[in-house]
Amino acid sequence: MYRGNEHRWVAALLAATALLIESAALCAQTPNQAAAAMSLPTVPSAEPKFQETPLQAGDLLMAHQRYQAAIEAYKKAPRDSVEAWNKMGVANQLMFNTEEAVRCYQKAVKLDPKNASVLNNLGSSYVTLKQYSLAEKSYRKALKLQPRVALFHKNLGTVLLADHKYKKGWESYKAALAIDPLIFERSSGYKIQNPSTPQDRGAMNYYMAKGCLRAGNKDRAIEYLRMAINEGFTNPKKLIVDNEFAELRDFPAFQQMLAAQAAP
Repeated sequence: MYRGNEHRWVAALLAATALLIESAALCAQTPNQAAAAMSLPTVPSAEPKFQETPLQAGDLLMAHQRYQAAIEAYKKAPRDSVEAWNKMGVANQLMFNTEEAVRCYQKAVKLDPKNASVLNNLGSSYVTLKQYSLAEKSYRKALKLQPRVALFHKNLGTVLLADHKYKKGWESYKAALAIDPLIFERSSGYKIQNPSTPQDRGAMNYYMAKGCLRAGNKDRAIEYLRMAINEGFTNPKKLIVDNEFAELRDFPAFQQMLAAQAAP
């Protein structure tokens, strides 16, 4: 009398066992395999997203001349990042926040006293503030670390000229030319402020002319000589008898410049 119920009970037990087996099999599968077996939509695997670093973000903003925003990005870098402090200095310098630039460079130098590039940048800030002795000291430290960098010699020469140390300045220019004959034609990236007085600017242009002539660029040398004359540092008569400019005497552009200067 219980045979019919017994059959139903066995059938139910077998169905439950099959369900447990199927569930166990699904648990052993990956989520996507299980979803496919159950005719559910496959879940796409998440791809890792590129995480921009503070330095990369700041560099991008610098490229778009958004200097203040770049500084805010660099501030998110680790506080012991020499590169971040140096780049904050550059950004401040480009915004003419020179004293803040000096502070950033000094922080970078404190973290890495042997970073010649930072010392060079610090020197350029001191020049802008007309603190020539500090600029000279900073450039000399950079050169002690990397004596074969023409730009450092050129920058040292410029600050020496600005500080009326003309002979030493020209010696530094010659050292720069010995390393890189085209140093006066290359862009240094960060421009330093010219000397403030006409006499000092004239001196710098005069020696820049000598540098360009040594590099073989006569046209550029004449342009600097023209500015040196206009600033009152030299005159056409002195240039004619100056043996360092002897090779320019038969150059048409040089003759034209002298004629223009002699005209009333």
